[in-house]
Amino acid sequence: MRVLALDVGSSSTRACLYDEHGREAGEPAQRKYEARQGELDADELVAAARAVLGEAGDGHDAVGISCFMHSLLLLDERDRPLTPVLLWQDRRAANQAEELARRLDEDAVHTRTGCVFHPSFWPAKLAWLRAERPELLERARRVVSLADYVFLALTGELRTTLSTASGSGLLDLHRRRWDEDLLAELGVDEDLLPPLGDEPVGTTHPPLADGPCSNLGAGCTTADRAALNIGTSGALRIVHEGDPEPRPGLFCYLVDGRRVVEGGAVSDGGNLYAWLERTLRLENAEPQEPDAHGLTFLALLGGERSPGWNPRATGAIAGLTFDTDAADLLQAGLEAVAYRIAESADRLPEVREVVATGHALLTSPEWTQVFADVLGRPVTASAVAQGSARGAAVHVLERMGIEPEVAPLGRVHEPDAERTDVYAAARERQRNLYERLF
Repeated sequence: MRVLALDVGSSSTRACLYDEHGREAGEPAQRKYEARQGELDADELVAAARAVLGEAGDGHDAVGISCFMHSLLLLDERDRPLTPVLLWQDRRAANQAEELARRLDEDAVHTRTGCVFHPSFWPAKLAWLRAERPELLERARRVVSLADYVFLALTGELRTTLSTASGSGLLDLHRRRWDEDLLAELGVDEDLLPPLGDEPVGTTHPPLADGPCSNLGAGCTTADRAALNIGTSGALRIVHEGDPEPRPGLFCYLVDGRRVVEGGAVSDGGNLYAWLERTLRLENAEPQEPDAHGLTFLALLGGERSPGWNPRATGAIAGLTFDTDAADLLQAGLEAVAYRIAESADRLPEVREVVATGHALLTSPEWTQVFADVLGRPVTASAVAQGSARGAAVHVLERMGIEPEVAPLGRVHEPDAERTDVYAAARERQRNLYERLF
């Protein structure tokens, strides 16, 4: 039994073959691309998906798909794109998010959908399209995610999984259907939205969201074991069985019909690391003592998601002096991302183990150690090379009644209690700066 896993990310698409044990059975194929101003070209991504699937070959029994979350795309009557793929990074709908929050009961919406009013999610984006691009919304015959469009392109059929739909902000988590009240408020007909379903077409299974897939791939499928993912952005997530019960400040989505994924997301992750290195022209900077720079860095260059979900928040640095150098700024920025993740960790008290995933962490043991010290608990590096891809394969194997091997783990980073205390004080400074600015 072999599963070909397609992983459609926001910066590259990969395809990798897995055997019935969940082990890689070949070299992954990859295509890279670049988002421009929070947008991607849908057909470019479909072409990338077809290319890597072709390179991976035909020696498989099923295809599983992982795709990035929170995208929106309008299609015309021929199912051709009317818009680029609007990504979670696109913050143009900030006004609409704030207006929806003023007009509606945001807590009640969060309880129903697991999402708040934020530019990342569909309600604000659809309201923005209604206000700024009404002619496109009038022409649209379908409103879909990139995951839905990829599946349509590969199979000729349109459907969306609970996993993908729950990341839109328009799914009633409890009733497992599109939220009628929100659709009425937005003036959007439910017929525009893709039908819900997880049945495969031939051997191809509809896409799951990449976040839950990462948890499945890394073996983080109980409430006490969280997946810490730092790729372009970052998140701390748990997956567990049971009814969805959204918590303040956190997202809550569905993995499938029986499992929930919840946690917190940050918009600054590996993208911040890359920006710091590029801007400061730093290479191989040596790690410093914790908080020795004395800077307070708000890692919100990409805007805020968890826990405040402020669509107006931006990055800031306080405490600069003539003694501050580039290495100080880099260290402060990496610590700042860990502080923001820790805000979500505080809201998940059941977590006892943390597994590090994502390219940015797995290639930087020093940054992983910072997370262990900030969180005050061990952080174990995942030994899975492609977490989301493996998760897509694991999901397909599960549906076929096959139990794959336990996900392999790597180095354990133990926290240093003294450093945790130092970081606790720095976290408080960061909170105070946030409250003063926003």
